[in-house]
Amino acid sequence: MVEQVKQAVVTVKSSEGVGMRFVKAVSFARGFVLVLAGLAGGAQAALPIESWSLASGGRVMFMRAPAIPMVDIQVDFDAGSRREPPEKNGLASFTQSMLDKGAGGRKESDIEDALADVGARMGGGSGADRASFNLRTLTSAQELNRAVETLALVLQKPDFPADVLERERARSIASIREASTKPESIANKRFMALMYPGHPYGRSATEETVGRIAVEDLKRFYAENYTAKRAVVSIVGDLDRTQASRIAEQLLAGLPAGVEPPALPALQMPAQVEERIAHPSSQSHILVGLPALQRGDPDFFPLVVGNYILGGGGFVSRLMSEVREKRGLAYSAYAYFSPMVQLGPFEMGLQTQKDQTNTALAVARETLNKFLQDGPTPKELQAAKSNLVGGFPLRLDSNKKLLDQISTIGYYRLPEDYLDQWTAQVEKVTIAQIRDAFSRRVKPEHLVTVIVGQGS
Repeated sequence: MVEQVKQAVVTVKSSEGVGMRFVKAVSFARGFVLVLAGLAGGAQAALPIESWSLASGGRVMFMRAPAIPMVDIQVDFDAGSRREPPEKNGLASFTQSMLDKGAGGRKESDIEDALADVGARMGGGSGADRASFNLRTLTSAQELNRAVETLALVLQKPDFPADVLERERARSIASIREASTKPESIANKRFMALMYPGHPYGRSATEETVGRIAVEDLKRFYAENYTAKRAVVSIVGDLDRTQASRIAEQLLAGLPAGVEPPALPALQMPAQVEERIAHPSSQSHILVGLPALQRGDPDFFPLVVGNYILGGGGFVSRLMSEVREKRGLAYSAYAYFSPMVQLGPFEMGLQTQKDQTNTALAVARETLNKFLQDGPTPKELQAAKSNLVGGFPLRLDSNKKLLDQISTIGYYRLPEDYLDQWTAQVEKVTIAQIRDAFSRRVKPEHLVTVIVGQGS
């Protein structure tokens, strides 16, 4: 996925783990209860999501879930890597990861201890579009207040200690060096660069860009991007709207309102290209794709249903059937769409033995071309709909999944009834809609191909 989220979960001390064990024990139970209550009679009005704006300019997404005394909170900022200067790629991720490494005069260990004392967990990450922090805590007054106070401190008063920056920089550079030896990392990095020439989506951190990042850069990026107007607070849990609003206000209270973010550079579609990079691995890593889909696009559901048939349905997909089942060329072959603020990628991929590279690539391309030309069969369409609709509850079977869905709705400004209408939208998709959407979104003249393993 383009937007990969780094998990930074605070570990609870074993001597103080009673509350945490309770949270883990009830997490699945809550999701299960919600799914049963909301989906027993269909998806309509299953998940009552409320949203409103705060005086500070921030927005709130809230779903009341009273079955279990627990709350999950996520705060998203328009502070992803698309907002960082190209000469300092990695700055967005560094800024997000440094927020909880010292804040308000408290050290990193003090922050961890404060959360551990009340059995809370905090994590987060940074992708191309957004930077996030999330919190899971019990809703009893003492635990909730302490946990929310700690997250508010992290969001509003980061210290960016220089010694921690040096430690994290060393770790990041070591990680970049290690990734530069792995064929999958090499392929992904080059794939994005070719798909998004001259655009922030195509850039990635290097040893050089990370080495240029100083404390002042972190402070400047934080001041420009971590503002109330660029924030969305998503809350799922055993609270009422008044409590949820109070928490959201507390989390954003110390942040400046900020200004509307600058427009992103226009995205240029790539020219068709194939690039091969030699690597000593036993297999070739093959990626084929192009920029294809924005969040909220009307083509989303035809593309999702169509892609399930093409390469997203595992063993029932055409790619898996043609590449693995019929010919034994790869263990797995897949395709997916990853919608973003601007056109996110359509990606088709597989790994195969080096001497089978050309054959496997030809089969994958032929499978895609046939799908673009003919679309799915009625039997394939019905099977895809049945599987997608039948599997929909699994998208909501835990608090984490519910929070992920609601925060996505809030950040990308999707309709509030998006989840309620999801299965109905899937059921409406026709063969003609799939063929039309794929013909407009997946154009062979813009397909980028990267092969790492078998060189030119």
